[in-house]
Amino acid sequence: MSTRLPVPELLGRDVFAVDEGSPHIVLDPAVCATCTTTPCVAACPAQLYRVGPDGVVGLDHAGCLECGTCRVVCEAGGIVRWTYPRSTFGVSYRQG
Repeated sequence: MSTRLPVPELLGRDVFAVDEGSPHIVLDPAVCATCTTTPCVAACPAQLYRVGPDGVVGLDHAGCLECGTCRVVCEAGGIVRWTYPRSTFGVSYRQG
């Protein structure tokens, strides 16, 4: 009988092909600067959103799991564009 691996270990097996030329998520810093609740920071399962020292929300799209949670919870309209990455880019799940 095999043991089930914890989620962080399973996600660590995923492979990410990052499209540096055309990120699939684009934020409007001016809108994000006015957001007081920052739901994207709390909701992102990959913890890609951070509030910087200036109070503006930033994003590192490189480890995106492509779940769309940020797009759903963003109430301020700070996410200008959310699409799936171009072909051959994005996450490749390696375990279940």
